[in-house]
Amino acid sequence: MQASAGGEAICIRKVILMKEKLKSALDTVEDMGASYADARFVSRKVQSLETKNDKVEAFSEDLSQGVGIRVLYKGSWGFAGTNKCDERSIKETAGRALRLARAASRVKVLDVVLSEAPTVMDSYKTPFKIDPFSIPVENKIEILLDCDKIMAQEKQVKVREGSYHAFNEKKEFLSTEGSDIQQDITWCGAGISATATDSKENQIRSYPASFGGDYSARGHEFVDELELDKHAERISKEAVELLKAPQCPREKTTLILGGSQLALQIHESCGHPIELDRVIGMEASFAGTSFLIPDKKGNFQYGSDLVNLYADATQPGGMGTFGYDDEGIPAQKFDIVDEGTFVGYLTSRETSVLFEEKSNGTVRADGWQRMPMIRMTNINLKPDDWKIEELIKDTDKGVMLDTNRSWSIDQQRLNFQFGTEIAYKIEDGSIEGIYKNPTYTGITYDFWRSCDAITDKDDWRMWGIPHCGKGEPMQTMFVGHGCSTARFRDVQIGIAE
Repeated sequence: MQASAGGEAICIRKVILMKEKLKSALDTVEDMGASYADARFVSRKVQSLETKNDKVEAFSEDLSQGVGIRVLYKGSWGFAGTNKCDERSIKETAGRALRLARAASRVKVLDVVLSEAPTVMDSYKTPFKIDPFSIPVENKIEILLDCDKIMAQEKQVKVREGSYHAFNEKKEFLSTEGSDIQQDITWCGAGISATATDSKENQIRSYPASFGGDYSARGHEFVDELELDKHAERISKEAVELLKAPQCPREKTTLILGGSQLALQIHESCGHPIELDRVIGMEASFAGTSFLIPDKKGNFQYGSDLVNLYADATQPGGMGTFGYDDEGIPAQKFDIVDEGTFVGYLTSRETSVLFEEKSNGTVRADGWQRMPMIRMTNINLKPDDWKIEELIKDTDKGVMLDTNRSWSIDQQRLNFQFGTEIAYKIEDGSIEGIYKNPTYTGITYDFWRSCDAITDKDDWRMWGIPHCGKGEPMQTMFVGHGCSTARFRDVQIGIAE
């Protein structure tokens, strides 16, 4: 449905009025001595649907809007937000941010210095075919309950769950440096899971990923392409088969990680350690610090020669894809690990000056009411040239794990342990059965140095994570990870009995 000319005119007028309010507030604090300020108007709509055992378990649709303002005064930040979007409230909020910056400047240790940034006047909108909010809720329920009926055919499957989530965020960004940027970000996703039980335990299988499924910065067409109903029978049967499967053995062996699990491995052991604010201790209370201290940049063997990691906020469909970050810096693609060597961090305007560089555009905030901070965009692993069939055939003995069930990693992102829903036993180059309750553990750099094979671009895909936590108060952000399947040698699997 196309908007009427009158509706478009009203929308344009609202945008112009909001710009005028934001600009007036920024002009005021600049006149009062602020060296820099920016303002973000954010309107966020979130729809969540969950089903369980042939019923709608939960449904919500939330709308939040407000303005967040940052002010830099004598080398210190002040931030304030309001959900009242009239001119007076916005100006009062800007004044409150300035007062906080003044107070902070009296107790500062070091001055905040910002790297240079371009003045931008532009707009960005997520490309998609079908607006997920245009699909009737009844249709979404039908998609999930059709899968529920299929999974219910397995009598030992006692819990059947489905979920559908849609998100839209409209942002207006203005700065005292003259930038004026509008963005319209959309994503959605869905997933199903089957939990089988017997007198001893529960086993779960999920599709396309655990903890709610998979997500993409696209429209409802992404959910259609997942074809949830075509996988419902498989995952319910696998959940039942896991009840009878042997326990994953405890041994050092060859490990193959499927894309869904490898995406989380990248997230926890590659994405978080490269956030420069946590490296230098600016954000340590919730997420911890990082072993990747600054003198390791360009000098540290992070992985084998096959390991090439890069950040890419321009990747189509990535949950970490946008036009500009919340400092008005353009989305970028850049290397993190080049042929095994660690070469780059995620930076902000404030932290990039440590390396006499410009920001690489990775600062985002969880809505209008939070201060922007460094966040992952899309942290991806480049594919190599193996076919998945060749990789398995080339493996004499080992296991292939996929679909996360649990994770744990220390505060420096070094020691980790992950559990997955299923392990496929490999012997003499073929899959010869499954194990239940598989786990694996390692040290981040030892693990990535043991990588000796990565599958090709045909196996490569983006995975979406909508609930990455960081900060205090905690901010939840949506990020992406592109990868295929990879093999690692001499990895510890299983747990002691």
